[in-house]
Amino acid sequence: MITSASVLPRFLSRLSQAALWISGVGLVAMTAFVAWQVFGRYVLNESPSWTEPASLLLMSWFILLGSAVGVKEGVHLGFETGLHYAPHALRRIMLAVTEILVIGFGAAMSWYGTLLAIETWSANMAGLPIPQGMDYLPLAFGGALIAIFSLEKLVLLIVRDEEVPLVRPDTPHLVTVKE
Repeated sequence: MITSASVLPRFLSRLSQAALWISGVGLVAMTAFVAWQVFGRYVLNESPSWTEPASLLLMSWFILLGSAVGVKEGVHLGFETGLHYAPHALRRIMLAVTEILVIGFGAAMSWYGTLLAIETWSANMAGLPIPQGMDYLPLAFGGALIAIFSLEKLVLLIVRDEEVPLVRPDTPHLVTVKE
């Protein structure tokens, strides 16, 4: 019998992989759009009007989805010196408080991004024939993913005492100290 405790982490892992792939495709597409804009401006002497707003929209998507993946993988920015030297019990409390704050931030970002998308849906974007509210959907989805991934980390911390390692063993070190 497959329990929800084993299905949910696999689902969230696949969701994270999908977000990462969407981010990568968005980055490549944005690069192509900008290249087309430069080609149009300097070679054809006629810059397409849709490339800049489309590039900005794609950039919002890949930044916010990539940020959510960073939260899931524990590779986002953080001040880890205090965590490194803190006793185990204090470190757990600090990590729990951090995850609670990140959950609140992601949920607020998702909530207000959704409200902004709804409020601006009736207007069209300048340069693209799509609703202006599309500009705020990355906030809603990215914030929701940040909150969900952080909640998963909080549950793992509380239930299984699992901490995201401060230095991941699979990450090469940027600086080697020689003695």
